[in-house]
Amino acid sequence: MKKFIYDIVIIGGGPAGIAAAIKANELGTKRVLIIERDLELGGILQQCIHDGFGIHRFKSRLCGTEYAQRFINQLERSNVEVFVDTMVIEITEDKKVYACNNVDGMMEIEANAIILAMGCRERTASQVFIYGYRPQGVLTAGAVQRYINIEGHLPGSKAVILGSGDIGLIMARRMKLEGIDVKGVYEVMPNPGGLTRNIVQCLDDYDIPLHLSTTVVEIHGKHKIEGVTVAVVDENRQVIDETKTYIECDLLVLAVGLIPENELSNKVGIEMDKATKGPILDNAYMTSIDGIFACGNVAVVFDLVDYVSKSGEIAAQGAVDYIKGKLKKCNYINVKAGSNISFVVPQRIRTDYLDKKVQYFLRVNKNFDRTKLTCVQNDVEIYQKTCLFVAPPEMLDLEVECKCFGNIVLDIMEVKKT
Repeated sequence: MKKFIYDIVIIGGGPAGIAAAIKANELGTKRVLIIERDLELGGILQQCIHDGFGIHRFKSRLCGTEYAQRFINQLERSNVEVFVDTMVIEITEDKKVYACNNVDGMMEIEANAIILAMGCRERTASQVFIYGYRPQGVLTAGAVQRYINIEGHLPGSKAVILGSGDIGLIMARRMKLEGIDVKGVYEVMPNPGGLTRNIVQCLDDYDIPLHLSTTVVEIHGKHKIEGVTVAVVDENRQVIDETKTYIECDLLVLAVGLIPENELSNKVGIEMDKATKGPILDNAYMTSIDGIFACGNVAVVFDLVDYVSKSGEIAAQGAVDYIKGKLKKCNYINVKAGSNISFVVPQRIRTDYLDKKVQYFLRVNKNFDRTKLTCVQNDVEIYQKTCLFVAPPEMLDLEVECKCFGNIVLDIMEVKKT
């Protein structure tokens, strides 16, 4: 078994992992390694040929591949090492990484700090309880995106999309442009799951219908999909039988949400957050295991790649500070989501790491018009921001300076019209 030693090992070569590597190198860390299981760097951005990336960071509307290439170009000017086509099998509490590839075989890589940046994966049909066989033609939105944008294959001619996540909305437009008859987008919730801009640009502009409070209840066809049955659901998400409708199709596209890819995190025993499905992080983005950090969609599913890159840079700063001995065992300030907030990241604040403002990411649990976002510590309001409109698909971010006492609660409340 080959053995290697690095200061920082980053698992995942997508936007979070690349941003973390560049930042760590800029901070003076010489021995930085990215391990990527794909043949090339870039992560999911490799297949994202639509624009809308980089608006915050680069003040420009880039496609996903352009955004990734800008970071890859920076990476190539650094002395960061990269292992591609390499699978990480296990990480340990004493910060050893076990991986393998076709060139080096099995490897033991010892690190002073590890940054987890494995991204997220799509939910599948079995996770949304659709009855029927599993015939050819039932694919996730990401799989359809790869088939069309990278492989050059059209996976069907008549498509139904289940779920209104952003990838599904984007692929509705993409399939329409390629000549596929998109029958509609069906969303079980009463509100869409994707960004408003994608509803407008991908559905409204192309006359693709969006059916809310409606879901697929059965898949027809044994070897190849022949059609689906859809139905309206009530406020308790129970199917209303008399609304069942059969739709002929040869492609069912699942856009039913993303979940952080945390097999490595779970195996090593990192404490997880039930709300985000990712690790519990402090403001250095360190997990419950000393020296192991997490960023990007493995920590929480972001809506913008700019936030993903930002989280990678935060984790890199934390990892470098850890290596320098600045992060010791300490007390924590707990961060709580208020009644109208689904989750907050980070979930706790280090009392020995308050020399800079804390960057929070959060989502609300329902739509609000004219609201006030507040941050309260020890019953004292330390931050507030007025928002004209907020919705669950659109993540909020804020920077707050906190003190070394009392728990923190972030909440949002409606401002009554006068």
